[in-house]
Amino acid sequence: MKVLGLIVLFLLVAVNEAKVFERCELARLLKKQGLDEYEGYALGNWVCMAYHESKYDTQAVGPPNSNGSRAYGIFQINSRWWCSNGQGTTSNGCETSCSNFLNDDITDDIECAKRVVRDPNKMDAWVAWKENCKGTDLSKWTSGCGL
Repeated sequence: MKVLGLIVLFLLVAVNEAKVFERCELARLLKKQGLDEYEGYALGNWVCMAYHESKYDTQAVGPPNSNGSRAYGIFQINSRWWCSNGQGTTSNGCETSCSNFLNDDITDDIECAKRVVRDPNKMDAWVAWKENCKGTDLSKWTSGCGL
C-alpha cells in the first residue's frame, strides 16, 4: 500500500509539471518574452516551429538520433549541441541540463532558443522549421490571438 501511495504521488507531481500550450497562449508568452522579431524572425516562426517540433508539449522528448543525442522540451533542444543529458558528447551551448526543458516553466527554453538562433544556422537549426515553416505564410500561427 505504501508503494502504491508513492506511485500516485509521483504521478500527481509529474502531471502537475506537464503542460501542453494552446497556440495563442504560447504566442502571447513568446511575444512577452521578446521572441517577436528576435534575430529578425517574426513571432509566427516561433509558434510554427514549436508546433511542428513538440505540438506545444513541454515534456516532449525526441527519439535518439544517430549520434545518440535527443531533443527536449517545447522547442526540442538537442543534447548534442545545446544541453547536457548525461549521455554522450555535448557542447552544452546553453550550459544547462536537458531535463530543465521538461517542465511547464519555459523561460529557460526560451533563453536557450534565443542562444540557438544567434548561432550561424539561425532557425535552420530546427529541421521541423525548415521543412514546415520557412518561406511560408506564417500569419495563421498568430491569427486570432489579439497580438
